[in-house]
Amino acid sequence: MKATRSPAFSAVMLAAGTSTRMQGRHKLLLPMAGETVIRRSVRALLDAGPEEIVVVTGFNGLAVIHALDGLPLRFQFNPYYDQGQMTSVAVGVAALNAPCDVVMVCLADQVLLKPADYRELIDAYAAMPHGSILVPSFNGQRGNPVAFAASYATEVINGHVNPGCRKLVAEHPDEVFVHPATHERFTIDMDTPADYADILARLNTGSKRVTAGESL
Repeated sequence: MKATRSPAFSAVMLAAGTSTRMQGRHKLLLPMAGETVIRRSVRALLDAGPEEIVVVTGFNGLAVIHALDGLPLRFQFNPYYDQGQMTSVAVGVAALNAPCDVVMVCLADQVLLKPADYRELIDAYAAMPHGSILVPSFNGQRGNPVAFAASYATEVINGHVNPGCRKLVAEHPDEVFVHPATHERFTIDMDTPADYADILARLNTGSKRVTAGESL
């Protein structure tokens, strides 16, 4: 059984995508409860107390950086952002500097996640009975963020371990622990105008029903 002390964690926030399903709008710059989507997501992650956050930019990168002005972050541009999300994961993990025990790979459009949700994953990682990779799940649906031991960093950078792979649990059963969450926030992201409208409605009304987007 792993020790239950809280591990030090660093985070990579993926913010390089082209928002192709948002019908011409850059989803990370859409307004959300008085700020942009990207700023809301990053603020929640900051409040969870990571050692550092690297925000990976790509498409419309300067606008993303401007939207995060004043926050204690580092930015890393991914020149290969149009070649898939795993390139952004590798670039972001390679840019981490601060010593840590755990690396968390986060999606910038998971705007419903709260600081306590990120802490939940770190506490679950500390207490998990086996493995070095943690994947949240709700009602059998895989979610995000994914957390993995910092010792995996080199393998992730080189593409030998893909923490975003949908087959990760099946291919690495001894290394992956599935964390059963009691809420759906880990499984919700925002890809389409309908997703955006549903999340806005939830924030405005407290409705429990939100359309879930695709996982990492």
